Amino acid sequence: MGQISMGQISRLCQQAALYATGLPTRLSKSLVLSTSLSLSFALLLCFAPISTYAAQLSFNKTVSTDDIQFKYRWLDSEGIEQSIAFSLPNSALKVAPTTQANYKPEIAQRYVTVSLLKEAKKVDPREAVVSVSNENDAINIKVTSTKPNKADQILSQLKSVQRTAYTDYLDKHYYTRFTTLFNQQAVKPDHLRYVAQTFESLRPISEAFYDKVDRIENNRAYLQLMTSWVQSIPYDSLEDRVASNGSGFAPPLGLLMQNRGDCDSKAVLTGALVRAFLPSTNIVMVFLPHHALLGVAINAVPEDEKLEVEGETYVLFDPTGPALIPFGDISDDTKRYISTGRYQVEKID
Repeated sequence: MGQISMGQISRLCQQAALYATGLPTRLSKSLVLSTSLSLSFALLLCFAPISTYAAQLSFNKTVSTDDIQFKYRWLDSEGIEQSIAFSLPNSALKVAPTTQANYKPEIAQRYVTVSLLKEAKKVDPREAVVSVSNENDAINIKVTSTKPNKADQILSQLKSVQRTAYTDYLDKHYYTRFTTLFNQQAVKPDHLRYVAQTFESLRPISEAFYDKVDRIENNRAYLQLMTSWVQSIPYDSLEDRVASNGSGFAPPLGLLMQNRGDCDSKAVLTGALVRAFLPSTNIVMVFLPHHALLGVAINAVPEDEKLEVEGETYVLFDPTGPALIPFGDISDDTKRYISTGRYQVEKID
């Protein structure tokens, strides 16, 4: 099939506009909100490239008292039927959340306000009077005192509490600060934290793929097979989260349990599997305005799409699907973003 038409792009943009106003839509997103607790939005929309479509032929999940068994059949980028089976202990579901908590600025603001009010109660009223109030999407802090510099001292302390409380809120809900390509201060799911906390628990998957490739082959055979498997997992915008202003992001274990995920969800799962397979190899997540993909620092072949980061060369690959794009290749749209510098990189530890 060909590239996405201008008409399709127009309809997607219309859907995005509806989304920003809070109206229901079928468009997938990973929500990015400003860290100032305001209601400004920056959307990381996952546009799946169109090529040969991935086909998941079957999926079976069996939950027992000790573990969860998974079985898959799919067609790879060569049209060859592949299969994989593995089991994960039930304890794997406890290493990190299986669902991403929805970011709601009003709840974050309430969390910070409560922390400020607790701190304000510690101030001796004979030294200063503290007022903490909410006005729309902002928290107002006022301090008055008859003692020189006392008001400034207390206000500085409260501002520090405000910053710490907000950081604590983000950390508890697996969000992190993020500066967008448009230099907007925002928040997004903490992708790197999910990789760091889940790759060990996903090692049985990595081992199952390693057992399927010829041991004399290089890492490329493993990465190619694993990428086609992730691409075949149904792409889904997680519509139940759309209606409630949710992030649309599925953590690795959640993606496996529900057998669906969007672009950054699949990139995080794949990043964790690559880290489990190649524990000392550098890996990066690459964020475009509307997409997310990966790069891995392995030996490249001439036809590979590559990206240089801090003097090191990374082979790019896109596990999103439903397009079956071979390892080392990316869509034409992604190439344009990369070539014009419209991307951001996060290194996976």
